[in-house]
Amino acid sequence: QIQLVESGGGLVQAGDSLRLSCAASGRSSRYGMGHAMGWFRRAPGKEREGIATITWNTGDIFYHDSVKGRFTISKDNAKNTVALQMNSLKPEDTAIYYCGIDIEGAGLFGSWGQGTQVTVSS
Repeated sequence: QIQLVESGGGLVQAGDSLRLSCAASGRSSRYGMGHAMGWFRRAPGKEREGIATITWNTGDIFYHDSVKGRFTISKDNAKNTVALQMNSLKPEDTAIYYCGIDIEGAGLFGSWGQGTQVTVSS
């Protein structure tokens, strides 16, 4: 079983930057560390949305349109960590940020961490 722990959230002003980190521990007996990791967020009153994903082996990356050009996802296979560098933050980026894992490569993310709060003031 894989467990995820996020860190790095906080309260910042619009235009500032934050770096989130997600540490993965454990392994799937069948799939190892899985296929891909992703960052998701849930804003107040909204459903959780995927904003960036990266595959462990090939490093293929996806970004939601709302964060393209501002956020950068990266991975460290040796440390089993995934980071999200967030620049030019906007008030609408305020949310709880979660990392998740797509173990089987089916595009289904889970094993959510506890989340980390990001609050951007205007």
